[in-house]
Amino acid sequence: MRRLLVTVASIAALVVPGVWSSPVALASVGDVTFTNKTTLDGLGNDRTYGVFAAGGTVYAATSAGLSISTDGGASFTNKTTGSGLGDNQVNGVYVAGGTIYVATGGGLSISTDGGASFINKTTTSGLADNYVYCVYASGDTIYAGTSSGLSISTDGGTSFTTKTAIANGLGDDYVYGVFAAGGVIYAATNAGLSISADGGTSFTNKTTISGLGDNVVNGVFAGGGVIYAATFAGLSISTDGAASFINKPVGSGFGNDSAYSVYASGATVYVGTASGLSISTDSGTSFTNYTTTSGLGNDTVPGVYADDSTIYAATAGGLGISHSFAAVGSDVPVAPMQAYGRGADGKCDSNAPSWVNWSGVADKQYAAWVTSWQWWPNNGTGGYVCVRQPYYTTSNAWAVQ
Repeated sequence: MRRLLVTVASIAALVVPGVWSSPVALASVGDVTFTNKTTLDGLGNDRTYGVFAAGGTVYAATSAGLSISTDGGASFTNKTTGSGLGDNQVNGVYVAGGTIYVATGGGLSISTDGGASFINKTTTSGLADNYVYCVYASGDTIYAGTSSGLSISTDGGTSFTTKTAIANGLGDDYVYGVFAAGGVIYAATNAGLSISADGGTSFTNKTTISGLGDNVVNGVFAGGGVIYAATFAGLSISTDGAASFINKPVGSGFGNDSAYSVYASGATVYVGTASGLSISTDSGTSFTNYTTTSGLGNDTVPGVYADDSTIYAATAGGLGISHSFAAVGSDVPVAPMQAYGRGADGKCDSNAPSWVNWSGVADKQYAAWVTSWQWWPNNGTGGYVCVRQPYYTTSNAWAVQ
């Protein structure tokens, strides 16, 4: 199979529906502006604590329910205890495999029908505590951070076992954030970042001695060999498996040293702080801070999430949404179109080869492919192919379409 890379100048001749057909350019991060969503748009409450988005659906954790939008954030429907939530205080939300996991003040609520109904898990199911701060899931494994330890389920939430400071080495039993990747569990605790490589049986705790800005860790994210810890004294970053951390304080462009949340995609890092949303496009070397002057509902940002073209900021005054588009200008980081021969199954959404994962879109291997026809397959006699166009956005990040 031949690997075809078509230059941007040749895109128009391909007549591929949905492919970006003009040069794209680098734009200033100052172009980022937000539209704020409130109770007027259907949110349960303007005070939001967390946000997640998947497949065009947006989920906002509020102090009065879980608000769900199926139109990209234009309008929301609010879910409460009447739908089965454990409590209307929603601290966090995560979605995986079509299942919604909601961290509430009265248990971990799970929905498999798009939020129409929820089943609530409590201490009777093995949770350490009914007050759940955070949740993360991968496959049948669910991680719930509580005020009494990290509860882990390996059977889809039927039962849980709890990991604690005394028994398993957590820094503290208060777990404010959790993330898992590559067989490693990261727990943001009240006394350090606790890391386990054996499924939670034992943890190694990282503190200011290892370079963390503060021992109170509010959130954690890991990807591309980098660990990000949001602390009360800045964002701490490790590139050596948590052996050491470099801390980014206010002087790095942060709005405030109190970092509440963190999310990263490629070289772009998003940090929710007590004084705005701080964004870095150079892997955390420097940041630009966005506040109410950029459209945020409040400068306190407890949660943040981003996908290919949209940034979501959960604030104390609403949910801020920023849509980024292809940037234009003369200083264009141009990307060639990507194409590969379509397989016998006729699919373009699940069989993309690994060579398409160049650095800008390494996390988007299966995204945005569409069917086309070109001459190069089958020894030049033509055939069907899968194509897409990477482009640079006004948020200084790569997207594909």
